[in-house]
Amino acid sequence: MASSAEAAAPLRTALRRLYDGNDRSSIAFRWGLLVLDVVTIGLFVEMTFAAETPWMIGFEFALGVLLLLDLLARLYISARPLALVLRPVTIADVIVIISMFAASFADNLGFLRVLRALRLFRSYHVLGMLRRHSGWVRRNEDLLMAIVNLAVFLFVTTAIVFVTQHHINPDIENYVDALYFAVTTLTTTGFGDITLQGEWGRLLAVMIMILGISLFLRLLQTVFRPAKVRVVCEECGLRRHDPDAVHCKHCGTTIHIPTAGQE
Repeated sequence: MASSAEAAAPLRTALRRLYDGNDRSSIAFRWGLLVLDVVTIGLFVEMTFAAETPWMIGFEFALGVLLLLDLLARLYISARPLALVLRPVTIADVIVIISMFAASFADNLGFLRVLRALRLFRSYHVLGMLRRHSGWVRRNEDLLMAIVNLAVFLFVTTAIVFVTQHHINPDIENYVDALYFAVTTLTTTGFGDITLQGEWGRLLAVMIMILGISLFLRLLQTVFRPAKVRVVCEECGLRRHDPDAVHCKHCGTTIHIPTAGQE
């Protein structure tokens, strides 16, 4: 029993170094995971619109194996694996992985591919990794977060519209119809050519209008308001300052904002 634990220790140590270390190989490995996250999210969005083919099912299965290995590795090195499993991002990953393996023998691939919009929750993890490695991301974090929030809300809501309306609403024939409805509702354009049926459909439309418009206005506000940087004042805790600020506007304490040459 002890020998198996001893044999596992080097593997756990090596994985922790790759996922959490600061050496060159660890950073390169995490950039690779970052690329995988971005590519996977893009593929899932694109594959939602594509017709099923045998090679696509095989590709989905192979990608599912890769995502499963990444999830198992993160659980293996975690000090609190149960807490990690209960995180919303991990639950979304599990649903996505199950949908990819189920595609090999399920009939309703359209439904399964819509579930993969949940992979967009990984965008927050991607943004967190970029924040640690990129000064440009840190300077524009509010704008990027507003874009991510809106994108995640839009595609997940579109998935819900498609799943709940596809079989009862003749106006929602495919994912594009659901996306069109979500965008026109979110932007308050509201052409009226597509409406959701049933009481739950109307409640869903209300949710899109209230939450979606709020996120959309938040994005516009972030784009057009004066640029700020995130630097925490040690005295009063104010987090947002002008890029060229020397003193905190709230308490007057000297603050030190990194310049481009210091990053």
